[in-house]
Amino acid sequence: MSLSVQIMDEMKTAMRAKDTVALEALRAIKSEILLAQTASGSKEEITEDDEVKLLQRLVKTRKESARIFTEQNRLDLAEPELAQIAVIEKFLPAQLSEAEVETVIAKIIAETGAAGIASMGKVMGLAAAQLGGTAEGKTISTIVKKLLT
Repeated sequence: MSLSVQIMDEMKTAMRAKDTVALEALRAIKSEILLAQTASGSKEEITEDDEVKLLQRLVKTRKESARIFTEQNRLDLAEPELAQIAVIEKFLPAQLSEAEVETVIAKIIAETGAAGIASMGKVMGLAAAQLGGTAEGKTISTIVKKLLT
């Protein structure tokens, strides 16, 4: 089942339940999907990888907003952002723990023979391709830096 169909089904459920937070998050996902489809100039479905990147971007922006609201003691604004993150994450693949990500990156470093921070770009590219949507780019970057220094 495509992401668009899943989103529409969840939107119907949220409307019936009068769940405004979930509905707002689902509408944001639907909007981003439509924008991605029209950006390519066709009404074709976007790829699964693009869908995952799109969802990760939505989660990232909401996390950043929640962090800013929390720093400004605006918990009334941070709570809906955190609730929307939970709704969006339901559509993402299961995220790996930092230990699992570190194991994968250590293996990549051993296979490529990378040494020093100069090899970071090469390792990051391979790690991002291999880990796909199962780890955040920031987490991957932090672990690569730690292992290469």
